[in-house]
Amino acid sequence: MAEVKKEYTNGEITIVWKPAKCIHAGTCVRKLPQVYNPKARPWITIENATTAQLEEQVQACPSGALSFYRNDEVSKPADDMDTTNAHITVLKNGPLLIKGTVDITLKNGEQQQKTESTAFCRCGASANKPFCDGAHVRISFTDE
Repeated sequence: MAEVKKEYTNGEITIVWKPAKCIHAGTCVRKLPQVYNPKARPWITIENATTAQLEEQVQACPSGALSFYRNDEVSKPADDMDTTNAHITVLKNGPLLIKGTVDITLKNGEQQQKTESTAFCRCGASANKPFCDGAHVRISFTDE
């Protein structure tokens, strides 16, 4: 089955949304509510922010469900990371975010390779362990 992805452009950049990767952390809505409205269709109104604001917000997406590429460049989307290093960020009151290529061995022995952003659960409440499913928001997880 083909991965669903939607693209939204302002002429300068194109935002790519992969709904299957979204963990509903709400970072996009909190950072740019004038752009991201989950109750509206389409839910992304890219023209309501500058290109710089959009790039900054997309780079903060914890799951990698949002990525972008510049329309005037012949390049791959920004979520195609350097595969030689993984970059790890502990998100405040949220998941452990790893950007880059990682090889994962699950508890059942299954091997997976993730090549974009991967969010790992830190709260213990995810129904999709070891991956984050956004449960930290529901249980009001804090890392203090």
